[in-house]
Amino acid sequence: MTKVHKPYVIFEDKDHKFVWLGLDESEYEKGILTNQYLIVDGDKGVLLDPGGYFVFERVYENVKQFINPNNIIAILYSHQDPDVIGSLNLWLDVSPEAKIYVSALWERFLPHIGVGGIKIVDIPDKGMDIKCNNIMIKAIPAHFMHSPGNFHYYDPRAKIYFSGDLGAAVFPEGKWYLFVENFDEHKKLMEGFHKRYIATRKAIDLWLKRIKDLKIDIIAPQHGSIFQGENVKKFIDWLSSLDKVGIDLMEVDFQQE
Repeated sequence: MTKVHKPYVIFEDKDHKFVWLGLDESEYEKGILTNQYLIVDGDKGVLLDPGGYFVFERVYENVKQFINPNNIIAILYSHQDPDVIGSLNLWLDVSPEAKIYVSALWERFLPHIGVGGIKIVDIPDKGMDIKCNNIMIKAIPAHFMHSPGNFHYYDPRAKIYFSGDLGAAVFPEGKWYLFVENFDEHKKLMEGFHKRYIATRKAIDLWLKRIKDLKIDIIAPQHGSIFQGENVKKFIDWLSSLDKVGIDLMEVDFQQE
């Protein structure tokens, strides 16, 4: 029987919400399970990595529980992968006023998925602040983790950090949980992805410097489970401890051939 998980409000304070937009563990949502998020501030909304074609119906129906899709003013993309941007043309139909925020590196690729005449805002490599009604969402550079043009998004009111593919976990069939409880067990599900997909250890070091002054209560990744409380620090410490990743590992493999 297909498991359907309803949306969950991760943070709520008066007129501000940060919402996880549910999950459908069906064969129809093909590939690795993905997370989508909605920030609501007043009567305006912002979508974070709304996902591929197959998840659109589920995400759209769940968004409507919190806000009129016509009031979505921004769609923020971490990078260019199809599980991130594949539903863009569908969202343009239901949220025509939304501006699309994406790395300047990937802006020219978006027309290749069949969209045109869209309001694209190029995010410069150094990042930027994005106005959402009464708050400013920060686009944090996370280049080469894994995409060369990659951004995370920080909601300063909720103190929630959307980390894109950083924090991704690959679950065995039949296993899934929304929040990390046992970090030592969970890190086993993350290790393979992070060692292979993060380009180099230098990318981790640069990212650590960029986030060191942020107050982060929750880290919400696009794949896997959400980190809160002490598991936020455990996750950051775990990333800090990774020695060889990406090309560093491949260099070792090449030398051993």
